[in-house]
Parts: sequence; C-alpha cells; structure tokens
Amino acid sequence: MFKLNIFIILVLIASALGVVTSQHTVRNLFMALEKEKETEKKLEVEWGRLQLEQSTLIMHGRIESIAIEHLNMMVPDASSIQIVSINTAENEMNVEKVTP
Repeated sequence: MFKLNIFIILVLIASALGVVTSQHTVRNLFMALEKEKETEKKLEVEWGRLQLEQSTLIMHGRIESIAIEHLNMMVPDASSIQIVSINTAENEMNVEKVTP
C-alpha cells in the first residue's frame, strides 16, 4: 500500500509539473500572438498610408507639373499630334515586310 501511495504522489507531482509547464507555454504563445496582432495593425495602417501616398503620386496633374517644371516638357500643338490606330499600324508593317 505504501508503494502505491508513493507511486500516486509521484504521478500527481508529474502531472502538476506538466500543467504548470503547459500553462507557461500557453501564456508565452498568447503574448506572442498579441504582439503579432499589434504588428499586423501597424502594418495595415502603413499599407493604407502607402496606398494613399501612391494615389497622390500618380495623379495626372502632379505628373504634368513635374514634367513641365523639372523636364522642361510641354504639350505639343494640336497640328503636330498624329493619331495612329492599331489596324493602320499593322497594315503598314505588313506592307514594309512584303516590299523589298
């Protein structure tokens, strides 16, 4: 009977240590999860800010003003603009290939 009591006490101590260890692991994992959620929120805010910044940078008026100010570009006169359709360009390319 004494040996059985000792065995039961040892099993009880082992299971108590197992519970403590698992609780400690759970707490560490929960803290890591909370830290990752916080990082996710920060990244979502940064992503929104970057999307807003990108939409601002690609605005037509901003691109046009940079082209005029920094690159000394200007809109050509209407008389010097030529509109080429895709079909016309393909036909001209075929004619050039056939003609030696």
